[in-house]
Amino acid sequence: MAQSDSRWFSPARHADRRPFLVMRNRIVAAIRAWFAERDFTEVDCAALAVSPGNEAHLHAFATALVQPDGSSVPRYLHTSPEFACKKLLAAGETRIFNLGHVWRNRERTPTHSPEFTMLEWYRAEEDYGAVIADTLALVRLAAEVAGTRLFRWREREADPVAEAEWLTVSEAFIAHAGVDLLSTLRADGTADREALAALSPVAFGRDDSWSDIFSRILSEKVEPSLGKGRITVLHEYPAVEAALARVTAHDPRVAERFELYACGVELANGFGELTDAAEQRRRFEAEMDVKEQAYGERYPVDEELLEALALMPPASGVALGLDRLVMLAAGATRIDQVLWTPVA
Repeated sequence: MAQSDSRWFSPARHADRRPFLVMRNRIVAAIRAWFAERDFTEVDCAALAVSPGNEAHLHAFATALVQPDGSSVPRYLHTSPEFACKKLLAAGETRIFNLGHVWRNRERTPTHSPEFTMLEWYRAEEDYGAVIADTLALVRLAAEVAGTRLFRWREREADPVAEAEWLTVSEAFIAHAGVDLLSTLRADGTADREALAALSPVAFGRDDSWSDIFSRILSEKVEPSLGKGRITVLHEYPAVEAALARVTAHDPRVAERFELYACGVELANGFGELTDAAEQRRRFEAEMDVKEQAYGERYPVDEELLEALALMPPASGVALGLDRLVMLAAGATRIDQVLWTPVA
């Protein structure tokens, strides 16, 4: 077989993928109509950014912006339009959504692509319960457009229309890993690494932090059981795992962060947004300290974002992986099947 016959652009492979791609377009059109009906404004955020995001384990593509005089300054392809959207909220926008490409390095699996499409939206002056409701509605809309009664992924099924399961992260860790997570968090929200290490049902390294052990338990024990039979809303993340979210009013150990799962696949990640610039700077610096220790690099802090937070109203927002949603709704088995031009 000629090598070109196995490429995504071979006529035979494209013919296999085309039904998924056409369905993608139909779902995208329905999503845009859904937002328009609710008076959202579509925005188009620039991809080049001063900072790609300040989460320790998020990896960006770096480039340089060359000035007319030949000098250059570092820039990054954004990993999310979040910082730009928050600046727009500061400018006075109240309901916005962005549907566009984002880039994340070191990510390639059947559900990850280095370049993918993110749907991100924000509601000013609204609780994060409102954007959770949005997310559930959009998942059901995609299923309706595709005529799909059940999402399927790796022998798991989820009914997108059934009433969602709501679990706090603490409840999920107890149910699926036998770990009392809250007992490993101090009253001020800081984490006790040794307490979690003593309870961990999974192997970990001597140098692994509380967050490393948390992530291993989540991925190995908890996530595979989420979104089975119906959609799961996993909410109230530990504050130390929610660098951009405000803490809850009832418990400083947990934050207004949620993720939505179907068939063990994470589809969306949202927050009640943090607007305290000093606290946000502290969290960014702490995350970059972890990144520097783990990977030997750090990303700059976007000073304009911190300025914008002083003007930004209370808000809630969500980032949803459009390609993953299309994949489940259309019945695809790999993310590259729903990308018009997959990354080589």
